[in-house]
Amino acid sequence: MHAALRIAARGLPVLPLRKGKVPFGNCPACTHYACGGRPNMKTPGPCTCPAPCHGWAAATTNPHTLGSPAWARAWRQAAAVAYHPGGAGLTVVDLDHPGAVAWARATLPATRTVATSRGEHWIYRGTMRSVNAVRDGVDIKSTMAYARWLAPGAGTMSDLPETVRALATKKPTPALSEPLAFTAGERAAGGECPHRTPIFLERGIAMAEQRITEARSAVHTTVYRTFLAVLSAHGRCGCLSDAHMERLFVAAQAKGESLRHCTEAWTNARTRLGL
Repeated sequence: MHAALRIAARGLPVLPLRKGKVPFGNCPACTHYACGGRPNMKTPGPCTCPAPCHGWAAATTNPHTLGSPAWARAWRQAAAVAYHPGGAGLTVVDLDHPGAVAWARATLPATRTVATSRGEHWIYRGTMRSVNAVRDGVDIKSTMAYARWLAPGAGTMSDLPETVRALATKKPTPALSEPLAFTAGERAAGGECPHRTPIFLERGIAMAEQRITEARSAVHTTVYRTFLAVLSAHGRCGCLSDAHMERLFVAAQAKGESLRHCTEAWTNARTRLGL
């Protein structure tokens, strides 16, 4: 908590991370996002929960919140401190191995860098959307994401270059670039959805997001099984849309899954169900 307070004083919204570098799960009042919050929204919705819920959206610079009883309990169990780069007007280019670092040094303008256990964080002034696996070993963490705090870093911070922004738009998401194959012509007999109401589908997607977000281990397996469950329940009625799939992909990528792994898990689940 003391480290978090010092970091927050720098203007960086912070939150605690559990072992495995993942946020704490939502409290009982926010389970299944009953409070209205969503992990893929820019704000946690109407939630006024005093605990560090909703992952990155809980990050704050408020010292009273950080030292409150609900947060103090989380700090006592925390393994690390994270911050929300976008909330501080920053973008982190996360370079996950020496090859990625070498690419950055040859391609990107120099900026403030922080050494990590496997590579480096390059920190730029400016925000953009967060995207994982924009190239081998390179993730972008800015809005709607968190990065682990390791050190203040070395070097002078530069403005976010167009080279980095282009990484997020260079290629469309393969799984989202075409309509889902099962969305046409597979409604129940008579053209009516057997679920009767969109609330059933919304609840199912929200529970799937929650299940992925709260995974403490075996994230790959959890993501695949969650995709399988969603497709099993909703894959043949024609109700699922690209927006629903994107919500699940966002939740999985927030847990560290790459776009490739998300796409493969979705494809494998569809194949297993014969969709």
